[in-house]
Amino acid sequence: MTNRKSSAVPGARGGERPAGREEPTLSTDVRVWKVSKISSKTAPFQLRWVVAGKVRHATFTTTALAESRRAELWRAMRKGEAFDVETGLPETELRAATERAKAKPDPSWWDFSREYMAMRWRTAAAKTREGLADSLATAALGMMGESPGVPPLEDVRHAVRWAVVPAHKDEEPPPDLEKVCAWLARHSLPLSALRDSKVVRDVHYRLSFKLDGRPAAADTYKRRRRGFNTAMDYAVQERYLEGNPLAGVKRPASSGGDAVDPRVLVNEAQGRQLLVAVSYVGSVHRNRGRRLVAFFGCIVYAAMRPAEVVGLRLSDCYLPERGWGTLTLWETRPISGKKWTDSGERHDKRGLKSRQSGAYRPVPIPPVLVAMLRTHLKEFGTAKDGRIFSNERGNLLGTSSYWRVWQEARPLALSPDKVASPLARKPYDLRATCITNWLRAGLPVAEVARRAGNSPEVIHRRYAGCIDDSEAENNRKIETAMGWETSSS
Repeated sequence: MTNRKSSAVPGARGGERPAGREEPTLSTDVRVWKVSKISSKTAPFQLRWVVAGKVRHATFTTTALAESRRAELWRAMRKGEAFDVETGLPETELRAATERAKAKPDPSWWDFSREYMAMRWRTAAAKTREGLADSLATAALGMMGESPGVPPLEDVRHAVRWAVVPAHKDEEPPPDLEKVCAWLARHSLPLSALRDSKVVRDVHYRLSFKLDGRPAAADTYKRRRRGFNTAMDYAVQERYLEGNPLAGVKRPASSGGDAVDPRVLVNEAQGRQLLVAVSYVGSVHRNRGRRLVAFFGCIVYAAMRPAEVVGLRLSDCYLPERGWGTLTLWETRPISGKKWTDSGERHDKRGLKSRQSGAYRPVPIPPVLVAMLRTHLKEFGTAKDGRIFSNERGNLLGTSSYWRVWQEARPLALSPDKVASPLARKPYDLRATCITNWLRAGLPVAEVARRAGNSPEVIHRRYAGCIDDSEAENNRKIETAMGWETSSS
């Protein structure tokens, strides 16, 4: 018989045989009913059949698939083939499924995580590897069962993140993780435990919440869930599972969780003050701040991501003496850590985020940023490989370097109440400020998305609350509409 795929999970071709049951109960008392239509957007065609009085059913995405399956069952019946009462499968299909189950083991989450990462490693970027490792390590917290001696959760995460690196396969764990790794190797639940709804709920909770019980950020949850989903795709492909156990499970959270908080945005005067303050940081110690003024300028005036600024080269820049210039972006240098990169360096070398290899993005830059970059090049030159920004030793600029400068600059530029507020708390908030300014200036959303390297959908979703948040202007519009202008004045 041909083996056609339907949209259903274990019910599509009969159920899964319960563990511990060795000999099937077979019967030739079989009736197959006609295909019927049901209320389902994903699988609206249902086939039902009866084996020894037990009704079995399967759902399909198209009527052709349903009729094809019905024909397969009819052929088995006409041959006089017995059907398994428990699963509803013809005997030949049951034996084939049993052989497949014998050929494929049921790996523990510990072993599966290492197997999956070894498969993904060659084609994944360093940041992707790190993200997948975090997803697997987080899900491991829900795959430990209730065996005694459960290690601390933070140690479990560290152990899994260490173990899934393929280079560590034949190495002994670090001394502080040795006992944790040994415990997880013995007690991690098998992958088949994800058929248990209780285990699925626990795994989903771990993906959704931090170790202290607070909800994880929306972006963190999405990244973890995405990594877990890709691992489940592999599990289905290898026939460890019939489907993704989290399919249809949604996080109980309001929409727009990744929307930009308007409180982080700086106005024009605050932006200038912050850049001036940056220039004063570490002025006695190797010009730590001055060499980063144009770095932060690229974020606030060109909406560049920090990793894009790190990879910016002189050859990517058109910097005329007067007027607008252009930056042609095509490379990013994100920090991932030495164990995640192929080169063994902390920085990975990648193309633009969410773009095909070789894609580039030209960004027009205003004269103020052109002047900053020209001043920077005149004072500091470039690194040996042509990069515009580097640390004091000429090496790649690390995240911690510009973060420290930014944290020192905020108290110099802002009043104490503003320092304590969310205002420009992170350098990335400058990018949100630039995108918001472009939108308020009237640029079409598609053009803003092109310059920023996002999709229009992301711009709409994240910046809907920032595009027109001028409360005073909105109040005046209401007063005009209601005829209150005279009384309010």
